[in-house]
Formats: sequence, C-alpha cells, structure tokens
Amino acid sequence: MNEAQSARLVRMQERYRTGDMPWDAELPPPEVIALVDRLAPGRLIDLGCGTARASLFLAEHGWQADGVDFVPEAIAMAQRRVADAGLEQRVRLHVASVTDLGFLDPPYDLAIDVGCFHGMEPDEQQRYAAEVARMLRPGALFLLFAYLHQHGSELLPVSTAAGSVEACFDADFTVAGVVYGETSVEGHWASAWYELIRRGEVRGAE
Repeated sequence: MNEAQSARLVRMQERYRTGDMPWDAELPPPEVIALVDRLAPGRLIDLGCGTARASLFLAEHGWQADGVDFVPEAIAMAQRRVADAGLEQRVRLHVASVTDLGFLDPPYDLAIDVGCFHGMEPDEQQRYAAEVARMLRPGALFLLFAYLHQHGSELLPVSTAAGSVEACFDADFTVAGVVYGETSVEGHWASAWYELIRRGEVRGAE
C-alpha cells in the first residue's frame, strides 16, 4: 500500500469510527433497487461495499453476494447488519482491495460500484478494471456510480475525470448507458451512473 492509499484508508477509518457517513442511507440508491425488476437473481459482487446496503437489499431479493471493502471498520459494521438480517448464507464480506480479487471464484452475473472507482489513482483504476472484467461473465452488467471533475470549479477530494470510466473499461466492456446528474450527499457535485456490459470471454477462463 503506497502513501496515498494509506492516507485514504486512514481517512475512511476515521469516518466510520466517528459515524461521519452521510452516504449510508437505509436503502441503496434507486438505480440499485431497480435491478430487482430488471434482472433475475444470480451472483453479485459489491465493490467498495461499505456497510453492504446494496448486498443486503439484493440478497433479500434472492441474490448471492460477495462484498469487498478495504476498510475493516466498514466490513465489521456490514457483518453486524448481515447477521441482524439473518442473511449470513447469502452475503459474504471480505476486507480486501478491489484491485486484487484473486480470492474470489468467478464468474459473477452482476457487479456494483457505488462510489469506489472515483477514489482511486489512475494506475489503481486500470488494475481494478482488469479485475472486474475477470470476475464477470460475458453479458453481465456492471453498474457504476462516480463523482466527476467539474471544469472550472473546486474538485472533490474523490472524483474522476470525464471519460476515465469509458477509457478504463473500453477493452472489455460496452457502455450501454450513462446518466449524468448532480449528487448532494456532501455538497452539490457532478456525477454519473454508468451501465457497462461485459463483452467476449471471461479472462482466465478455460
């Protein structure tokens, strides 16, 4: 873990310890909730899962979920919520980096990232994109939310340049849709929801 990653971890640990989590609503975003009516249940990987609200919601609707987050405090909180919901058989949680998912057993039918990609350095984003491609079966959906840089304005501490998502995932995914908007969880910031579809054969498949 380099200096920037260590600093990011310390910041996030402090926020979970102090309860400074304005993003932690009871339910996941509407874009995640809508998946229940769009997709048949299957295997889900929840990247940067935090307190596992997406995993928990979809597990309640038949999905089998693996949640991954590099913040131990987030996973500890998520584990308590999974136990309280009685969903230990449907939700597994892992303290790990989303750039190294070798401990998981692909393929998955769905991947969700609600605010993980935009917090990484460009080299991490490239490794992450390769891992997501390796995890998903052909035709699988990858739903990703990110804060975007705003031209001519102060940048968020975590945000990514417009076009960076498309550039990182172009080798293995087709962009099925992008919905641009503004998110007001911690101020008013440009954001986007991306729907990407896994193309071709899963990397490493026999």
